[in-house]
Amino acid sequence: MLKIIGRTSSSNVQKVLWACGEMGLKYERQDAGREFGVVDTPEYARLNPNRRVPTMVEDGFVLWESNSIVRYLTAKHDAGGLCPTDLKVRADAERWMDWQLSALGPAFGGIFHGLVREVPEKRNWDSIDRSRDATEKHLEMLDDCLSKKKFVAGDTLTIGDIPLGIYAYRWYAFEGIERKDLKNLKRWYDALCQRPAFREFVMVGL
Repeated sequence: MLKIIGRTSSSNVQKVLWACGEMGLKYERQDAGREFGVVDTPEYARLNPNRRVPTMVEDGFVLWESNSIVRYLTAKHDAGGLCPTDLKVRADAERWMDWQLSALGPAFGGIFHGLVREVPEKRNWDSIDRSRDATEKHLEMLDDCLSKKKFVAGDTLTIGDIPLGIYAYRWYAFEGIERKDLKNLKRWYDALCQRPAFREFVMVGL
């Protein structure tokens, strides 16, 4: 039995749930993190020493790190679909997954925490504005990629789109910020919004 531990509001948990939704996988889910606690317990630390979400448990096999979980599940259940079998296409998709962790995610942190986690009267607008600018520069790179492809690694949705789609939803859901008209990014995002699993697991509010 597949079990996913983590709250549904977590962007990293949403990656895994969206992938499962695309594949129609059945799983059990347990709330954990932030208001639900659990992650600070010794029992959870034995599963995931980082004490973060999500954690996957499948027949005694434990895996943490959201992108790694997405890679594992799609390779097992959807090779040739979400997980490309062409090694060059797969490397292209995985490159964008790594880029989310190394570049887009760090740039995005300030604007997300400032606009979503911080109370309005305590917002640091200098930090938010710097984060917004850095995020937009990264999204311009993604927009350029999408000027040549329907999805980030080709003509079909792959694992490469999943971490980036989580951020695109948040970017377009923010209120009161300026955004450049990145037509290719918006076309791709609008296509994601038509997918039932994206609407169910990602478009759930901030």
